Amino acid sequence: MTARHAADKLPVYSGSDGRAYIAADDAVALIRAIAESCRNLADDPDCDLYTAGAAIDLEADAIACRAILPH
Repeated sequence: MTARHAADKLPVYSGSDGRAYIAADDAVALIRAIAESCRNLADDPDCDLYTAGAAIDLEADAIACRAILPH
């Protein structure tokens, strides 16, 4: 089965406080992937910043959903 969202590939860890966390290296990789996606969308005449924003929101929602699931 393939991941529906890029965020599905990020490991989510439970802290001793019960909150969900991702490693700093994974956060950096995610931000770089967002930047790369924006650069790719910049050359597509059918896409704009609204499209990029919507895609980023979907990835954020995927992380938020995983954060509330038991780990």
